Amino acid sequence: MFNKFYLKFKKFMKENYKSIIFLIVCYFVFTFPLPYYIYAGGGTININDRVEIDGENSSSKGSLNFAYVRELEGNVASFILGNIIPSYEVEKQEDVELNEDESSEDIMFRNRIYLENANQTAIMLAYTASGKDIEVSDSHFYVIYVDEKEDGGLRVGDELVKVNGKDIEKVEDYTKEIQEFNVGDKVNVTVIRDDKEKDVTATVKEEDGTKLTGISVSTIYEYETDPKIELKFRDSEGGPSGGLMLTLAIYDKLTDGDLTHGLTIVGTGTISSDGSVGEIGGVKHKLNGAVKANADVFLVPKGDNYKEALKEKEKHNYDIEIKAIGTFDEAVEYLENLDS
Repeated sequence: MFNKFYLKFKKFMKENYKSIIFLIVCYFVFTFPLPYYIYAGGGTININDRVEIDGENSSSKGSLNFAYVRELEGNVASFILGNIIPSYEVEKQEDVELNEDESSEDIMFRNRIYLENANQTAIMLAYTASGKDIEVSDSHFYVIYVDEKEDGGLRVGDELVKVNGKDIEKVEDYTKEIQEFNVGDKVNVTVIRDDKEKDVTATVKEEDGTKLTGISVSTIYEYETDPKIELKFRDSEGGPSGGLMLTLAIYDKLTDGDLTHGLTIVGTGTISSDGSVGEIGGVKHKLNGAVKANADVFLVPKGDNYKEALKEKEKHNYDIEIKAIGTFDEAVEYLENLDS
């Protein structure tokens, strides 16, 4: 039995070895990595699947959705597709990445912090607007960017705890203390790294008359809310561009009525603590994802984002309503009046 199988296999290989070798070569050629990012259209995520609130309002018949950009691995095959398919977009890694010394882990951490920051801002705005109880219970200060790495210095992901032996209760405590040193001085900083406290140093520099240490810091708040809320995002989901839609989804669950009016609403845009909506990248890809999801309405930040979306709609004759949004309040007012 085994001998017959072996003879058949040997015959097959002898008759087809050229094709097999060709396929193997093609595989390795087309999967060879290249220093490019290929953006290949977008998709949508129903926010109801990511937000859970105790006793939430469940009267909404439609859905509120994130819009996101789909990214392909940079290799020979995706590079070729990116230059053939009109809706694809190719960018060099060097034009996208901020710092050549950064690792992929640094970038992933920053994106997670951006997402967490957007999430917390969304919770605060939605609870405040709906008249629900919310208060800050704790705060954390994370390093999200290091201009120049130093031996024994600060790293992306560090949580700032003390500077020069003094507790940090707000970011201003850190920047104020730095002003007391001379340019070139080494400042002692206590951080939490890998769940352990660690003492590191930072070198004082000066830019535009202000002393600094070449880092960017993001503050993440913890809130006590009534009712309780839980957000369930996957590790692969990051970035701040879903801030507007998350705020609307939380608000919709906390209030009576139905912001969706039975429609599929897709949108994008960052959200600030004052409720303003900020512009984002990849608008045409996100609009493409909304159309694929048969969305009725696409919410987009005012300005260049809105102009780009309108241009893309006219170019492809998309059957979707596009609404420019400048603030959270504008979005709520627009959605509340959708059925009138």
